[in-house]
Amino acid sequence: MDLDELRAVTAYAITCAEPALARFESHRPGDGRPRQAIEAARAFAEGGPRTKAIRDGAWAAQRAYREARDAGQRAASEAARAAVAAASAAYLHPIPKATQVWHILGAAAHAAHAAELDGGAPPAAVAPGPTVIAVLNRYPPAPTGRGRTGELLRELDRRPRG
Repeated sequence: MDLDELRAVTAYAITCAEPALARFESHRPGDGRPRQAIEAARAFAEGGPRTKAIRDGAWAAQRAYREARDAGQRAASEAARAAVAAASAAYLHPIPKATQVWHILGAAAHAAHAAELDGGAPPAAVAPGPTVIAVLNRYPPAPTGRGRTGELLRELDRRPRG
């Protein structure tokens, strides 16, 4: 897998996660960690190097997810996980394991689940481009489990594969 493909996957994940940012921030104003994770990933998607800032941003967004979850803010926690998934997309492994599908489609699944939990309309499904579909097709179908977010992931995984 080359850097252009990783950048395309990361850009797709960012596009899917961005609608969840407003949802997160409406529940947890002043907590910019998920936005920072997405911005660090965006720098890579736009041609920059993969830096420690992406991993640090993902870990910080993961802490935001846990804090929202522990506070009973399920929609906000899923929205933060969308940001974690977007940043994690930059670290997709070329090893063809089903779990890697989370790096490609996890941001979309978490953003959709956040919308469901918040009682809002799910974000419009963002169709992956040909590069993202080609990368996705190198992996087995999405794995089982992980509750409702896993169900959404498997649904998203089936669409581009036909």
